Amino acid sequence: MLVSVFGRRRVCQAAVRGSRSYGKLYPSACQTERLRIFQSLRDRHASGAAEEQEASRRDLSIRLADGRTVKGSAGVTSPLQIAKSERVKGAVAGRVNGALWDLSRPLLEDCELQLLGFDSLEGRQVVWRTGACVLASVMENLFSARVCREGVSDTGLYCDYQLQNNAPSLLDVEQSCKQMAAEKTPVIKLEVTVQDLKELFQDDAVRLRLAEEQMMGDTLSVYRCGDTVGVCSGVLLPHTGFLKAFKMLQVSPVTLSGSTEASGILRMMGVVFPGEREREEWEREQEEARKRDHRRIGKAQELFFFHDVSPGSCFFMPKGAHIYNTLTKFTNSLHSEYRRRGFSEVVTPTLYSRSLWERSGHWEHYSENMFTVTCEPHTFALKPMNCPAHCVMFEQRVRSWRELPIRWADFGALHRNEHSGALGGLTRVRRFCQDDAHIFCTPEQLQEEITACLGFVRSVYRVFGFSFHCLLSTRPVPCLGEPALWDAAEQQLESSLKQFEEPWELNPGDGAFYGPKIDIQIRDALGRQHQCATIQLDFQLPIRFNLQYSGADGQMYRPIMIHRAVLGSLERMIAILAENFGGKWPFWLSPAQVMVVPVGGGSETYGQEVVCRLREAGFMADIDDDRGNTLNKKIRSAQLAQYNYIFVVGEKECASGTVSVRTRAGKQLGQKSLQDVMSSLTELRQTRSNQEEF
Repeated sequence: MLVSVFGRRRVCQAAVRGSRSYGKLYPSACQTERLRIFQSLRDRHASGAAEEQEASRRDLSIRLADGRTVKGSAGVTSPLQIAKSERVKGAVAGRVNGALWDLSRPLLEDCELQLLGFDSLEGRQVVWRTGACVLASVMENLFSARVCREGVSDTGLYCDYQLQNNAPSLLDVEQSCKQMAAEKTPVIKLEVTVQDLKELFQDDAVRLRLAEEQMMGDTLSVYRCGDTVGVCSGVLLPHTGFLKAFKMLQVSPVTLSGSTEASGILRMMGVVFPGEREREEWEREQEEARKRDHRRIGKAQELFFFHDVSPGSCFFMPKGAHIYNTLTKFTNSLHSEYRRRGFSEVVTPTLYSRSLWERSGHWEHYSENMFTVTCEPHTFALKPMNCPAHCVMFEQRVRSWRELPIRWADFGALHRNEHSGALGGLTRVRRFCQDDAHIFCTPEQLQEEITACLGFVRSVYRVFGFSFHCLLSTRPVPCLGEPALWDAAEQQLESSLKQFEEPWELNPGDGAFYGPKIDIQIRDALGRQHQCATIQLDFQLPIRFNLQYSGADGQMYRPIMIHRAVLGSLERMIAILAENFGGKWPFWLSPAQVMVVPVGGGSETYGQEVVCRLREAGFMADIDDDRGNTLNKKIRSAQLAQYNYIFVVGEKECASGTVSVRTRAGKQLGQKSLQDVMSSLTELRQTRSNQEEF
């Protein structure tokens, strides 16, 4: 299909193809027609908007983040105007009553306004999203590429495209983006319908298909940047002049969803910044991130590896398995606190009939991400999630209101058929395990359950020293369920968050179509944010499985289902922890806790006895009895291997039953009796302390 579509556009692109001159070229016939349609749609929208603004124009009261109140005019005053009048530097977006807002978009009512800079997660995404529009325009107009899609990820911007001529270098593209940005080209955004999309991209089936896949409601945002019309999904900057420094990172092939064959589409990835200072800071962060890369740590410490015999599935070596099992025991020990309140662990199958996934709705929307097995005439699939199985368990008999809430935890292995290009160490795998749980409760019990889940999250993340904040994602359009149910659920989630007394913010319209959710984002030692924990309400599965319980009045009612994960994928959490700690694992989690170093004479026998006692007590202990190395070299090797403690034993320690203790940081804690040391280590393990000394 790609070849035929590309062939139809050869005539259209004749005007922009040709030499590798990177000067400005005239738009092709196809681009010219697309620009005409865009302007027509814009004129149509503008006339209606002007009438609405004229009818609703009135004075506004705008409360700023510092508590001050400024005046404005409805339909006229924008966050950009306020940023200029209040001399707020570096603003790239606004948050109006909790919702993300374009800088140039006029305010419509009295509101609370927060101006966001590049140092915020949302601000960075706005800058990168606008940079993606610039990159798409440069690739299409200067390098004669056929742009298929542009957008942002957690790590930067990207543009998917096809080229028939020679590929430009990353530096050529980088410089061209910088030149276009310097022209302060306006970035014009427009909301369009599916029919409008079909008219805009009538000449490009691939572009249209990818655009339709992004639609979450009745409309989608498109933009014009220079002579390019493309698709965006979110807030954009008013013009390209906000962008000062571009850096293109790499080009890689892309496989389209639903296809197993190479598409011929390439993805260029990069980043952009509002200034050189931000670029330099990012480069320092990247260098530190490379040092902390969990794949490098995993190899250096012999924790895990991947192999082609099972792509995307991790092989955990003994030390890696120790971390994995310790995390599992950690979550289990926390679950024990909840068992007093009825939390139970269940075990469910790994392989299910296609009929289950059709019933849950996953087969229609998720089957391409499942591993299937066919045993004629039946088709089975490895489970990518646990929720349908828990629904089957709930429906096994009639449930009473007295049984609710029912809380089930499931630690079974999950499998998802991720594309090979998406796999990346432990952060994106095909086989994983997560601390998955589902709660079935009545609407009246919802707030208490959410509060308990949030408390669980806090108790876990405090152990690792993570700071975090919460996002309350509310109903999207369209959504499933009665409006009254959504209203009540969202109010209870908000009430729980207020009681939680941790930072949180509203994320309007970003809930799943089957229920609102709370996402918890943690911040690691490098300041990066990761979304691991989630508390998700589900109105759909109880309907699809016709789940019911008998109420106190004898009537049948529908339960609310809560999906809850705290650590999330254990594999991904290990990657986050490895990079957060830089491979310097806290003692209770460490796969290399103690290295015993004997020093001459008969100390080797005593050293072996020390190791034996430590291992019997459940500690990860080793001995360096290589007589060819000096004491200093042995100690240095143990420190580089990130052993938490080095126990030096010589004739004096043998005679007194002691060990000389050093930390991996080089601090000497002195000579201590082995019994006292083991008691201190036991306390460190039990309390999950992150301290180095005892």
